[in-house]
Amino acid sequence: MLRKELEMLVENREKMRGGDGIIKIKNLFKAEELRGKTRLIAEVTIPVGGSIGYHIHENEEEIYYFISGNGEVDDNGVRKQVSAGDAMLTGEGKGHAVYNTGNTPLILMAIILLY
Repeated sequence: MLRKELEMLVENREKMRGGDGIIKIKNLFKAEELRGKTRLIAEVTIPVGGSIGYHIHENEEEIYYFISGNGEVDDNGVRKQVSAGDAMLTGEGKGHAVYNTGNTPLILMAIILLY
């Protein structure tokens, strides 16, 4: 199935998971269209100064692949710098948060896989 960009569902979430700013989520496919154990596959844009608040992943894991921009992550209680080309995996009851500390939007791919 080919999905053109203009056909993708775009959501804007304010203060996502208790974070700051309005986060843009471009869903490549809807969960019900994915036959594998996948809950989300989306491009996420975090504006300058914005963030996705700290949250825990139980019975699932989330992969972030950073496409552009710079920022910081809270990787289960440890703050680390991230930039384009970095990837992050969180699951098994651990948590994470993402902060755009750069001067341009922080864009990442997010995939949530279910156990």
